[in-house]
This record gives sequence, C-alpha cells and structure tokens, in this order.
Amino acid sequence: MADILVLYYSRYGSVAQMAQHIAHGIEKVSGMHARIRTVPAVSTVCEAAEDDIPASGPPYATLDDLRECAGLVLGSPTRFGNMAAALKYFWDGTSSLWLSGALVGKPAAVFTSTASMHGGQETTLISMMLPLLHHGMLILGTPYTEPDLTTTRSGGTPYGPSHYAGPDSKLPITDEEKRLCLALGKRLAETTLKLQT
Repeated sequence: MADILVLYYSRYGSVAQMAQHIAHGIEKVSGMHARIRTVPAVSTVCEAAEDDIPASGPPYATLDDLRECAGLVLGSPTRFGNMAAALKYFWDGTSSLWLSGALVGKPAAVFTSTASMHGGQETTLISMMLPLLHHGMLILGTPYTEPDLTTTRSGGTPYGPSHYAGPDSKLPITDEEKRLCLALGKRLAETTLKLQT
C-alpha cells in the first residue's frame, strides 16, 4: 500500500469534509491508502501551544508524513485569496525537506472552500501550489473531462476542487462538489501508481 497524504486545515468543517471525499477517491484505486492529517491553528497575538494530539479529528502532520508519502493533496479555507496562516506556517517549516529534495517528483493537488462565491477560490488554490512547485512536486488539477466542472453552480475549478460554504459557512457540500473531490482523489492515486511503476 502506498500512502497519499491528505493534508489540510479546516476552521468550520467544510475543508475537512472535502478531505474525506478526496480520501474516498484515493482509496478507490487498488494499492492506494489515504493518510489524513491536519495542522494546528496559529495565534495572531502570541505563540500558540497545542497538545501533540488534537482533541478530535486526524493527527497533526509531521515532516515524516511528507517524507513518507507517495503523493499529496493539500486543502485550506480561503483567507483573502490565500491559504490559511496555519497551513502556511507548517510549510514554512519544511526547509529540511526542500534541501534534501524529499518531495521532488511526487504528484500533488490542492482544494479549498470559501464563504463567498467569488472569494478567491482560484487564487487560494494557486497560492497553495507555490510551495509545492518549489519542492519540485508535480501538480495535478481537475480536467474538463469531468462533466461537473462545466455544469456546477457551486464550487469547482480546473485548479482543484472548491466548495462554496456561504457567509455563515453552513452550506453543505453539493453533489457536484463531492464528485469533483472524488475525481481528484482518484486521479491523484492513479497518477501516483503510474509514477511508481
């Protein structure tokens, strides 16, 4: 079994739900396993200290999770058209992996959720790609051969799946958004498998 790391930060739960759908897509491919991880929140006023094990949900990611994965999918809510600070903080601590080239050649993809329909979904997805490109990863998107990409009235982009959560972050993930998440997970797993042979 090869592990694909599903690494995300979620504040209100939408990104976490998307991560689960993507993980299901990954595990539809024989020989592939989704390793789900998150990152702790950061404080804007002082250094925050979190327990090593979160109170609920998946474990916090470590550099070993990145080193050991065969592929990666990265998810974040949108923060002014950019990834959330907690996820950026985690990536800022990956210099040792960059120096060793540990992620070079591994396939990767991204996903996001926003409170407004035009709240920077695509710029957030592109901002998440930047550290992955610096690490030498191979970026995958969502191709237009996925029918939901051209018919969705909610989230969905060629850069990766997205979700429109609404101003109160309570809108459920639509069927189209779910299928796009599943499709990306499956595509990433199939690509990872091909690169390993």
